[in-house]
Amino acid sequence: MRVAGGMSGGAVIGWDMGAALQLGAALGLSPLIIAELLPPIEAAMVRKTNEEI
Repeated sequence: MRVAGGMSGGAVIGWDMGAALQLGAALGLSPLIIAELLPPIEAAMVRKTNEEI
């Protein structure tokens, strides 16, 4: 995860996409599929995580 911090707390701003792409490749997923699916999944995760914070 990429996290931004400040005086009023922190917030998740995204995933480490390099690590996410490597994980997908290690699982045998096509890079094209990973590139298509990761951005919307990342956006939903960031929103939900920041709501929880």
